[in-house]
Amino acid sequence: MAQVKKYNPSKNFGTNRAKKGFLLYFFLTPLFLAVIFSLMQRDIPAFGLNLVAFGLFYGAAKLNTWGLANEHTYHQEKLTKAPTKPYKTLSAILLGVGTFFAASIAGDEGLFLGIFLGAIASVGYVLHYGLDPRTDKLENIGDVSAELVLKTLSDAKAKISGIESHINQNFKDLELKDKLKLAVKKAEHIIETIKEDPKDIRVSRKFLLVYLDGLEKVTDSYMAIDEKDIRKETKAKLHQLLDDVELRFDKELIRLKKNNQFDLDVNIDVLQQQIQN
Repeated sequence: MAQVKKYNPSKNFGTNRAKKGFLLYFFLTPLFLAVIFSLMQRDIPAFGLNLVAFGLFYGAAKLNTWGLANEHTYHQEKLTKAPTKPYKTLSAILLGVGTFFAASIAGDEGLFLGIFLGAIASVGYVLHYGLDPRTDKLENIGDVSAELVLKTLSDAKAKISGIESHINQNFKDLELKDKLKLAVKKAEHIIETIKEDPKDIRVSRKFLLVYLDGLEKVTDSYMAIDEKDIRKETKAKLHQLLDDVELRFDKELIRLKKNNQFDLDVNIDVLQQQIQN
């Protein structure tokens, strides 16, 4: 037990999604074999009990997978609310219930031993994986509504996803495709800058959503027309439009960075005055 390392979402998740909660899925193997053997022996009562035990463990493993996915998203985001669905907590409970059922109901162990093993399973899960995050990550919000910040960022990401879905389709105009990718990259940079100082959301919200919404509509209209049917004049206008969007995004990034620099200077001056007084 001393060699078992506690689950660390910043290290253990994302390198291989198939490894999420692998340990719990491994426990399904003996239960699956028990179901098969009881069926081959035509032992219907044992088949039913083993099948229920298998279902309980599978449910625990599945809930754990969803919980780890939510936890990874939570740790990746700088600003987010804690997961609303306690998948990991439910997984720990269901694992305990499943262990008790497999030991004392489907198996031959005594009632108290089954309860003990179930408790050990739940505690072991909590020690290894932990429970669901419960603290909202909404630092540095100031007097800005957290709901406004999160909704704006969510809407902006949704629009970026829509644009990216168009980019990933069959774009024959490679120059246009590169310009769209660059625009998306700069929009994502703006979002990350806003996360660093969410108070900027008041000024940037309209800019971000209006430009991304317009860009998404343009790309949507572009994809709805056959490439060969688009006039050269229209293509030239589209290229110029994306150049203008790129410049506008650059100006917004500069404005945001100047804003953050101004806030830093103000905070330094205030602290210096406090020290002097």
